[in-house]
Amino acid sequence: MSCALYLQPGREKSLKRKHPWIFSKAIKKVKGKPALGDTVTIYSHDGQYLATAAYSPDSQIRARIWSFDQSEQIDQSFFERKLSRALAAREQVIEEGQLTGFRLCAAESDGLPGITIDKFDNYLVCQLLSAGAERHKGEIVQALRSLFPECNIYERSDVDVRKKEGLEKTTGVLWGDEPEAPVVIMENGLKIEVDIKSGHKTGFYLDQRDSRAALERFSKGKSVLNCFCYTGTFGLYALRGECDEVINVDVSQPALDTAKRNVEHNDLDLSRAQFVKQDVFKLLRQYREEGRQFDTIVMDPPKFAESKAQLNGACRGYKDINMLAMQLLKPGGTLLTFSCSGLMEQNLFQKVVADAALDAGKDLLIMERLNQAADHPIAGCYPEGFYLKGLICKVY
Repeated sequence: MSCALYLQPGREKSLKRKHPWIFSKAIKKVKGKPALGDTVTIYSHDGQYLATAAYSPDSQIRARIWSFDQSEQIDQSFFERKLSRALAAREQVIEEGQLTGFRLCAAESDGLPGITIDKFDNYLVCQLLSAGAERHKGEIVQALRSLFPECNIYERSDVDVRKKEGLEKTTGVLWGDEPEAPVVIMENGLKIEVDIKSGHKTGFYLDQRDSRAALERFSKGKSVLNCFCYTGTFGLYALRGECDEVINVDVSQPALDTAKRNVEHNDLDLSRAQFVKQDVFKLLRQYREEGRQFDTIVMDPPKFAESKAQLNGACRGYKDINMLAMQLLKPGGTLLTFSCSGLMEQNLFQKVVADAALDAGKDLLIMERLNQAADHPIAGCYPEGFYLKGLICKVY
């Protein structure tokens, strides 16, 4: 007998709009004894079929929708169909950018809740962050093997959010060989090293591809300060754009070492690049005291808000670093500033940056908006898929 969840009256509205989450307070009763990750059928309070989902007894998101089709089975063929559709949606983006690194699956946005898969050359790197994804790991791997027989498959499910699902962190080979050395991918004609085993997230920030390309337009003959640079990929575009100099700043020496190798991989002018191991907040204040100024500044910090409770503190952090950046820009200089905090809505981020300009005593013109690259799509029924906000600003 299959297990089922019956919703409270009126709580079926979000499912009829095809939103993929069911919160614990929406559930009226549970039929059967579903275990972690089990497939359950979702019914309205009066017994109308709504969806098929994965059950997570410990999470506030009590169920995540696999399908709104009652006849659909959650098996290897299901995952092959979903992943094939995801790949087809990205084919033009992959071809136009000559990409050997791209996001194959963007979780809920591709109809596969909790499943993120990035392809780096001949490696598929999976983050399985939901109970249902963990339960169906074997079928996901088999589906990937069927679609990409030439690829190795590696897991990077070493993320705190798994605890909310009652899961332990885990990493390791799911199929094929372990990555013994960094993988080199191609992006818009540039070679970039990716450390699959110990790099951030799945190894690299593919979502900033379009923003990196935008920087190239603001680099010729300019001095560029690249803050929170990680492996220096914004700096590669600045160098290819013929900047006079680029200073890459990060707290991680291994990341900076990779950044230097990335310059060498692309035969760019290493004499125009500096690699500074320093806390960005401290360095910005130091540069302000020294009277340093730059033509272009990239401000791409890590996520400041993991929860709603952290949002006010995140706003203060974004305001502080943007104020400092604006104080270091020459009149008419360009600021590329970003927030990857999903809880930071676009209008709020714009307000924070505008307030930073007021505190800095500067005039701000927003010239362009930037967001996540096209292989990180946003499903119409899942607005939470939009998380990366960027602004290109002129500062006077």
